[in-house]
Amino acid sequence: VEKVEQQLAGLRIARRCVPSEEPTYLLDIHTSRAAQPGGSPLVAVSCSNESLRVYDGDTLRLLREYGARGGVLAGVRFAHTSASLVFSACSQGSVKCWDVRSATQKPVQVFSGYPSNAFISFDVSCSDLIVCAGTEKVEKDAFLVFWDARGITDCASATKEPLGVYSESHNDDITKICFHPVEPNLVVSGSTDGLVNVFDINKDNEDDALISTCNSDSSVSSLGWAGEDYKQVYCMTHDEGFCWWDMAQLDTEEPITLLHVLDARESVCTESHGLHYLVGGFYHEKAGKLFLLGGTSTGDIHLLSCSTEGLSLVGTLRGGHSATVRSFCWSPTDESLLTGGEDAQLLLWKPGAVERSLTKKASLKISSSVQKRVRVHNTSLKSRKK
Repeated sequence: VEKVEQQLAGLRIARRCVPSEEPTYLLDIHTSRAAQPGGSPLVAVSCSNESLRVYDGDTLRLLREYGARGGVLAGVRFAHTSASLVFSACSQGSVKCWDVRSATQKPVQVFSGYPSNAFISFDVSCSDLIVCAGTEKVEKDAFLVFWDARGITDCASATKEPLGVYSESHNDDITKICFHPVEPNLVVSGSTDGLVNVFDINKDNEDDALISTCNSDSSVSSLGWAGEDYKQVYCMTHDEGFCWWDMAQLDTEEPITLLHVLDARESVCTESHGLHYLVGGFYHEKAGKLFLLGGTSTGDIHLLSCSTEGLSLVGTLRGGHSATVRSFCWSPTDESLLTGGEDAQLLLWKPGAVERSLTKKASLKISSSVQKRVRVHNTSLKSRKK
């Protein structure tokens, strides 16, 4: 574990993408598996100008950009079984699948929701069989909407209707959805109602499908799976809280809560390492450890280690971003980290990397001019009153 922590603390900038002319926040990042062994993976980024960008994973060269139509994007996900298919969900009630080999601006598949649906979260099962999206609350309802994702490439531009919905388990905006990394029937959802629900979608109805409900006591901003065989679930909240539960204890007398931190900013903060927000987490299989990523409004990135005793600072990555970091993607294959921020920068960090200084100076100049035009906002909904 110590070696892994040293490696994480030793991450350095290997590449920066060339900033686009239009300043835009980078809201979500996902990487594909490499199409060929030894080949470069692809990187998909959802942007605040409603566009979806695809980059070469090694050079961060922009390969494709899909147009700014269809509302705010609620994330991006590559298919697990194909390096060329990427999904995006949008606030105007659809999930689209794009084939990055094609220069056309048309998706190869559109998964349409019901008329009132505005999607703000989504994910694709590890088998690529099911797509699930979460809606904003409309009147009294917030829905998890499911589609059958099979046969995408066979029916160009066909529109798919939903298989069905879950409507009883959340009563506010469903902010995050995450399928289990290896069990395609398990999915966890989080909401501004504070609930984190685990479902087994193989069951016949929503009541039977709901395996567990955990309460974060706040609005959920991010969540994921962790632990051996991924039997644990964790979440972050909009007021920078953190919760961590063990689903393996559901049928035992043991408590399922491993850790509950009301405000990570207070629990990790030291004078020289202020923590302003949490971005998300990733489970490091080799180390058998859960790590969180947070940062400061000036672009410093803090890597935190989780144990049942609490959160501890592993290291701080400086000199990359100049504003709040909004998204990241951890790659276990080469131990690299991609980060995207409100400074419109996409950065690739690798252990012990050395960046060529010429590109650094040029892109920093651009990012500072972006700073003047892009309003940086506080990611917290509200600070907890002490």
